[in-house]
Amino acid sequence: MNLLNNNAVKNRKSLPIKVMQFGGGNFLRAFVDISIQKINSTTEFNAGIAVIKPTERGDYQELKSQDGLFSVNLEGYANDTFEQDLTVVDCIQEVVNPYSEWDAYLSLAKLPELRFIISNTTEAGIVFNTDDAFDNHPPKEFPAKLTVWLFHRFAHFKGDKDKGCMLLPVELIEKNGETLKQCILQYADHWSLTDAFKNWISNSCIFYNTLVDRIVSGYPKDKIEEIEAKLGYTDKLAVAGELYHSWLLEGPEDILAEFPFQETDLNIELVSDLASYRNLKVRILNGAHTSMVPVAYLLGERLVKDAMNNALVVNFIKGVLMNEVLTTLDFPQDYKQQFANDVLTRFKNPALEHKLISISLNSTSKFVTRLLPTLKDYLGIKGRLPAHITFALSALLRFYEGSFDNEKIDLNDKSSILEYFSNTWQQFRENNIDLNTLTSQILGNADIWNEDLNQISGLTSNITNNLSNIEQYGFEEAISLINQK
Repeated sequence: MNLLNNNAVKNRKSLPIKVMQFGGGNFLRAFVDISIQKINSTTEFNAGIAVIKPTERGDYQELKSQDGLFSVNLEGYANDTFEQDLTVVDCIQEVVNPYSEWDAYLSLAKLPELRFIISNTTEAGIVFNTDDAFDNHPPKEFPAKLTVWLFHRFAHFKGDKDKGCMLLPVELIEKNGETLKQCILQYADHWSLTDAFKNWISNSCIFYNTLVDRIVSGYPKDKIEEIEAKLGYTDKLAVAGELYHSWLLEGPEDILAEFPFQETDLNIELVSDLASYRNLKVRILNGAHTSMVPVAYLLGERLVKDAMNNALVVNFIKGVLMNEVLTTLDFPQDYKQQFANDVLTRFKNPALEHKLISISLNSTSKFVTRLLPTLKDYLGIKGRLPAHITFALSALLRFYEGSFDNEKIDLNDKSSILEYFSNTWQQFRENNIDLNTLTSQILGNADIWNEDLNQISGLTSNITNNLSNIEQYGFEEAISLINQK
């Protein structure tokens, strides 16, 4: 039976659209959407969601064909007991592709009850682009699309301060809410929009900094028959993740009156300062993920849980976390070590089919935000480079060649970045440049790393040596040498 023919969801009630969500990927559906589903079920929130396609690639056709319905299967350990939570999410009311439905996108600005804007466009999503124009249908960048929408809302409601929105970006960048606000104001200046509009953005819209944490593995291919047997219908958009969930918000208490998460048992919390929480989470959890991907993938692993059964990977990640990352964190030793141990336990969750290639999305920008600060801090504290993180960067460079052992790697990053890596590696393979030149050219590309990494003392020679070991001895031997340090 198709999901839409199931009696439990055929007659679902129509919900007023209170949330506009940029992105409909696995993480948002298994983190934000299920949270709103649970808040709806236990409070009077009664919120519907309009999902907006933030990029041109893809069309969300499956989400549309299933009328925004999908199931979320969460599994993991709670109080030492392995539990499963299977939920059908039915709060998505509309799915809009602004690349083909621009007028429908702008019409959402007229909805008086729409108050919340949530986004997940990766670390590279909240950016300003001088090429974006106000009359593009649509502009390329997410903040540009949002600025146009907000201006239409401002104009439609004639600057009514009560029609401002609360914005909760969940992109993993520091001060994501403040960054989004400044980007919108930058577009307002670039497009010579009115001072009244800019004042409305500053005074009537509230931008919350956020920090999110849940491992979402995506479509549960190996368990879909079991899940669909329980559901009683086919769900092509089923998504799986872990039970663990944390959503921290930094900002004024205004949100509590309208977004009643405090009336639920969800781990959503309003905090006064996210900086320390963010640093701990980004450096340990996300840093471990980003360092694991190229290493485990080049060792032949394809899933996180399988990688955690590979002794070379486990020893490597422990070296990253216990020997290097924790050194840079100003937390009590017991606290940060427990957090790191919990992360390793979460990675081992046997229920998660978390593909390494999925985590590899935009790995270069992820390295910049998640591992490069640790590398620099460790160098400053110890006076030497962190061997494991440096090797993770070396593995990333090799991973981004785009193939290994005659197998193509399905990389997903900016086309300009992928093209640069491909061309540079090709020059090396054709003996037009040596390995040191390849390393210095890639590390020196500020369009990739936002700076010239050759300026970090000893990094170029260290990376060159690691790549040489990989070429000469093979990947297993090269990582074994690092794990001995």
